[in-house]
Amino acid sequence: MSHLSNEQLASLKKALLERKKELEQHFSQNGEENSLLGDSLRNSTGELSSADNHPADTGTETFERSRDLAINRSLSEELSDIEAALQRMKDGTYGICVVSSQEIPYERLEAVPYTPYAVEHVPPRES
Repeated sequence: MSHLSNEQLASLKKALLERKKELEQHFSQNGEENSLLGDSLRNSTGELSSADNHPADTGTETFERSRDLAINRSLSEELSDIEAALQRMKDGTYGICVVSSQEIPYERLEAVPYTPYAVEHVPPRES
């Protein structure tokens, strides 16, 4: 962490804590909604039968549930990454690439404060 000044580190920690709070609020406010995502389509829509619905209605509901699940999964991963970054701050390894042990530039940490990777070592995204 020697390449980061105390002011830079404090600024990054503040950004991480603010985003963590936002994500935790999202999950606590949407707790009931999130639990419905695991329910059957019939239970989550409140319909007794899907026979009277147009097939497009069911398709729309299925699409929206899939989208909501993907968003929640992404936000949950971001929250885990933030918690890991805060732990690296405590351990004194924050700002160091986990692959190459290179210092991660401050500008990159400003953009993605929870990243454990230098740009050239970011693993490919899953589609």
